[in-house]
Amino acid sequence: MTDLRDVTLRDGLQLTGKPLPTARKVAVVRELLAAGVPSVEIGSMARPDLVPPLADTLDVIRALDPDELARCWVWVATPRHVERAAEAGAVNFQYCLSVSDAHNRANIGRSTEDSLAAMPRAVAAASAAGGRIQLCIATSFTCPFEGAVPEERVLAIARDPRAEGAGDIVLCDTLGQAVPAQVTSLVARVAAETPPRRIVYHGHDTWGLGVANTLAAIAAGASEVDGALGGLGGCPFAPGASGNASTEDLLFALRPSWLTPTAFARIVRLSGALLDELGEPNRSRAAQGARTSATAFPWALGEEVSCR
Repeated sequence: MTDLRDVTLRDGLQLTGKPLPTARKVAVVRELLAAGVPSVEIGSMARPDLVPPLADTLDVIRALDPDELARCWVWVATPRHVERAAEAGAVNFQYCLSVSDAHNRANIGRSTEDSLAAMPRAVAAASAAGGRIQLCIATSFTCPFEGAVPEERVLAIARDPRAEGAGDIVLCDTLGQAVPAQVTSLVARVAAETPPRRIVYHGHDTWGLGVANTLAAIAAGASEVDGALGGLGGCPFAPGASGNASTEDLLFALRPSWLTPTAFARIVRLSGALLDELGEPNRSRAAQGARTSATAFPWALGEEVSCR
């Protein structure tokens, strides 16, 4: 069984020019959870001046109840990030570092080694809060500054004893430049050659392979995947990165047991309304397909859905 985490409210909003009010973010979280989405990434502890659309993350955390927060994740990059998010009520933390030093310095302001050296304190802070922490490895395939990333560099981080305590490892195709064979190889090697952990795959659709790469990751051993509504997203510190793999496309392809045509329609409508509010295009092919009036197909909405 493969789980899906929706990352619209973190990765999805990083490059939007129009802010989304806190109350609307909270409503989106609740709508996604109510539709059946297993988990949601709700924000980032990155500096507000560097990523303004996510400046209200602590307010979003405080607005959610403990049952909701048990299904929500927050992006962190330092032990202090974990502590501050935990004080607000968060219990699930995605500790991110980049394989490449150049991207880590652009994204987090320190070397990869410095981020890795700080991880034991982040693990301790998450444990003290009664929470869980993931090791998220950005630029697992390519870096916008250094080019191709050797698998051995990813494996070295995944094996590093300072990452012990992370229950999951997230492999990120930050630029969306990987192809299925690369994804299959790296996921399979991480599964076979590093400590046993749940593997999460985070893919972008820059070169049109978001769904294909995600399916390759699942076949190779990933048990959770990330997506964003309408393929929204990108990294402000990674030139060339564009939107995430679309939540709607991934759900339509994977058909998890909780997904019914009614739940799918609910998510498609939410996505269309949200992207209209943000003035962003909807890149989901499944959302476009759902617009068909051929209602004999149970996944069709039989109505016009906004797909800008």
